[in-house]
Amino acid sequence: MQANAGNKKNREGKNMANIKLGLAPTRRSIFSAPAAVEYANLTRARLRQIGVEFVDIDDIAEDGLLHDDNDRIRIAEKFRAAEVDGLFFPHGNFGTEYEVARLAKEMNVPVLLWGPRDERPDENGIRLRDSQCGLFATGKVLRRFRVPFTYLTNCNLEDPEFERGIKNFAAVCNVVKAFRKTRILQIGPRPFDFWSTMCNEGELLEKFNIQLAPVPLPELTSRMKSVKEEGTEVASVVRYCREHFNIAIQDAELENVAALKVAIRRLADEYGCNAAAIQCWNALQGEIGIMPCAANALLNEEGFPVVCETDIHGAITAVLCEAAGMDEARSFFADWTVRHPDNENGELLQHCGPWPISCAGCRPTIGYPLAFDHPGAVEAEAKHGEMTLCRFDGDNGEYSLLLGNAKGVDGPYTKGTYVWVEVKNWKRLEAKIVEGPYIHHCVGIHKNVVPVLYEACKYIGIAPDLYDDNEEEVRAYIGGYEV
Repeated sequence: MQANAGNKKNREGKNMANIKLGLAPTRRSIFSAPAAVEYANLTRARLRQIGVEFVDIDDIAEDGLLHDDNDRIRIAEKFRAAEVDGLFFPHGNFGTEYEVARLAKEMNVPVLLWGPRDERPDENGIRLRDSQCGLFATGKVLRRFRVPFTYLTNCNLEDPEFERGIKNFAAVCNVVKAFRKTRILQIGPRPFDFWSTMCNEGELLEKFNIQLAPVPLPELTSRMKSVKEEGTEVASVVRYCREHFNIAIQDAELENVAALKVAIRRLADEYGCNAAAIQCWNALQGEIGIMPCAANALLNEEGFPVVCETDIHGAITAVLCEAAGMDEARSFFADWTVRHPDNENGELLQHCGPWPISCAGCRPTIGYPLAFDHPGAVEAEAKHGEMTLCRFDGDNGEYSLLLGNAKGVDGPYTKGTYVWVEVKNWKRLEAKIVEGPYIHHCVGIHKNVVPVLYEACKYIGIAPDLYDDNEEEVRAYIGGYEV
């Protein structure tokens, strides 16, 4: 299927190119201006070497540095016009902390502070820059302005902490960018029995600018009919399925899987959505005769998250998780299901079959689900390895993100898409899920994005909730220091 192949190619060629930083090196007049200019230029060269796209200020400030208020006004205009996703303030010397704070307050995007290690004082005891001291001042003034910021430890440009910190910050910017632009295609209301997946649409809009685009099931089935009549794209999806899955359903049922996939994607594009949540049972089966799981799996593989049971908060979680991974791995939507029969810290993650095929540890099968009689589910055990598990949720006006690490382990066969995982302390995690505000749904990804998601929470206004109880370690990883 050309659509899938093209999306895979785009994912493989993508690094930080979708994130654009506003670069505003800063200095203070009583310290060496030439030294500040030198380090600003060295920083520019290092960012280019790493592959960071940035918008510079060297065409506005005469020395290419932020320290003048008139320059700051014009810099803000340039950054807004360029739609920068974050701000980076290298402190070439002490820096002008109030100009940094004014610009950061005005832009309302993630902020990264960093300064290079200071040289040894010369034989006369003269110090050129005092960059570290200036970072202390800037951090305090940003707090006064109530501007959240990320701090990368005082290190050299060639230190591994610098490159890791820049890449982590770019991923944080990607999460914030995706979150603030989220619009979810809501296909049908939640199933009646699923009171746990109810959400406050107005509050999501008021607090986070997250928008829903509700469509009734007849609009979906009507679109399915039209794409089947066109034929070409549906036939391409059918071919893709036969190439990548074992098929254990009838030809007409597979055609409906393909038509559902195409119809959802077209509706999402029409309504400008970056994720979807579908009422997957049971009214849909009466209309089209299949489960939507395999269609969801195909869309998830393309990097368009689709979650089950009209779980809007689950769709938001998937958006956050995909953005934190910088599109390098696909996420999967799962139930916390049952305890591992032999592992005290083990748990089954499972769902009827919406997981992308790149998560599978074997060739998946399009067949039948565990709890329903209609075809169209996917069956495959997911590959093992390190994972991040997370869940955005809220009630009573407060929202948080449950997150932590897990690893895939061996366990008994079960139906659907599934993987047994081991966590550091299952009983602690179980209590967090039961006591809330979380439910039995989560999103996983085969990548450690815990530090990125943790740091992004400060910019999007939700509380991080680390189930591994390792906050200091996570903060240290982002900051580039040891605990």
